Amino acid sequence: MTYSRRLPESDLTRHSRLREQGSLDRADLDAILDAGFVCHLGVIVDGRPLVVPTVYGRDERQLYVHGSVASRSLAADSPVCVTVTHVDGLVLARSVFEHGVNYRSAMIHGVPRKVTDPAEKLEGLRRLTEHATPGQWDYARRPSRKELAATTLLALSLEEASVKIRTGAPDDGDGPDAELGLWAGTLPLTSAWGAPEPDPLLAPDLAAPAHIARREGTRHG
Repeated sequence: MTYSRRLPESDLTRHSRLREQGSLDRADLDAILDAGFVCHLGVIVDGRPLVVPTVYGRDERQLYVHGSVASRSLAADSPVCVTVTHVDGLVLARSVFEHGVNYRSAMIHGVPRKVTDPAEKLEGLRRLTEHATPGQWDYARRPSRKELAATTLLALSLEEASVKIRTGAPDDGDGPDAELGLWAGTLPLTSAWGAPEPDPLLAPDLAAPAHIARREGTRHG
């Protein structure tokens, strides 16, 4: 199936505030999801809101999240909201009222589906693993039948998503506060992967595999 490159709007995804920061371009959604690997899963459990940080993976159509079969936050057939956010810097204006954040964010709404087909479940876990650490699925031992039975995998459609992005300088450069003579601008925030740290119980001559070692010094997000 081919999906429109424009995200559909709904009552949940329509931008009512800061519309200029909203995007309906599916490529922006893809880029935000691909830049991270931790999302926040918002659910209602026993009548109370619960927000759970968890890793994720995706394909073109859906987002995958996983956890223990005992986890109450992974119940299917109830509405959820998944968020992914990247902070790119602080926006420091002349007035504290105009301060802000440069960011990229996505909110995905829907009713998740519990993956029960064994082949799809294994593929979903592969995508989740490869999303965080490309090359690890073929390097490490794969899940056993017992481990698969103890794992819940949910699939959430990417069709109902809201994307917002803020970039650039403060917005008060052409207002009255520009006459104050105060510094204003942005303070960028970046993060990078460090050197792999081996398990102390490893044999001393066992080096990190190439797919892990080559990420040292590369930018995350």
